[in-house]
Amino acid sequence: MTEQETKGQVKQVKGRIKEAVGIVTGDEHLEKEGSHDRAVGGIQEAAGKAVRKVGEAVENLADAIKK
Repeated sequence: MTEQETKGQVKQVKGRIKEAVGIVTGDEHLEKEGSHDRAVGGIQEAAGKAVRKVGEAVENLADAIKK
């Protein structure tokens, strides 16, 4: 797992917490901020996963060429 994937997952968890606190306290701004953080975290995680997959594909290609 890449650092970017981990950071994205952490941001999603923080977003869920903010969103839940916003709902419980009736703070719409905090709720929306949490929702935004979850979305950004999901994008960040997906980007990290894509980078990892490309790296793995390049490594596999290099291994195949060496054979």
